[in-house]
Amino acid sequence: MKTKLLYVEDEIDLGNVTKQYIEAKGFDVEWCTQGEKAYQEYVKYTNSYRLIIIDVQLPDINGFDLARQIIGQDKNAYFLFLTARKEKKDRLMGLDMGAVDYITKPYDIDELVLRIRNITRRAEQLATAHPEAAANHIIRIGSITLNKESLRITIDDQTKTTLTLREAELLEYLYAHRNSIVKREDLLIRFWGENDYFMGRSLDVFISRLRKLLRHSASEVKIENIYGVGFILSVPS
Repeated sequence: MKTKLLYVEDEIDLGNVTKQYIEAKGFDVEWCTQGEKAYQEYVKYTNSYRLIIIDVQLPDINGFDLARQIIGQDKNAYFLFLTARKEKKDRLMGLDMGAVDYITKPYDIDELVLRIRNITRRAEQLATAHPEAAANHIIRIGSITLNKESLRITIDDQTKTTLTLREAELLEYLYAHRNSIVKREDLLIRFWGENDYFMGRSLDVFISRLRKLLRHSASEVKIENIYGVGFILSVPS
């Protein structure tokens, strides 16, 4: 079965060419020219789409707002942004929202397809990895409980917060390698597919958020920064 993508682009010529090319590379693409229609399509077939590709500048809704609506419907959604807006703040905002990538126009279509392949491959690997652990959605880290299904984190049986999918994935990965150094470059390649400045900034945002949450824990669980190398999730024995 082909991997199914939801593609949201209002430029007819660009959308048509991109859709045909991606399909020629083995994907099944549903193309929408308006954000509202794309949202309705995703809500109707949430479990069908492995990735949503969103143009930021749509005629009826801002692409960032569309992504927020989709996240509200499905916190596990994988999405990337396509945009002609090259401002750093826009790219950082997109990545901060949890986007797996942010590509500026004009883009090389072969590079876009390569990135789509990398993202969907990683999503598939994460969905199928460790089947014995997938049956148990609860991870306990000292006095912290992470529910991977609902993305809810409970601290000392009191503080309850909903994480983004990327935050939950990072915390789970750090826990799997607890009390040992996890290199920055390994995290960037695993979760973003490449090691560059902008991706590194996004990683720092997520780590900072997790670090602030863990400070509320009475069990002294914390994320330590190893300068120039990476991070350690310290979990008392």
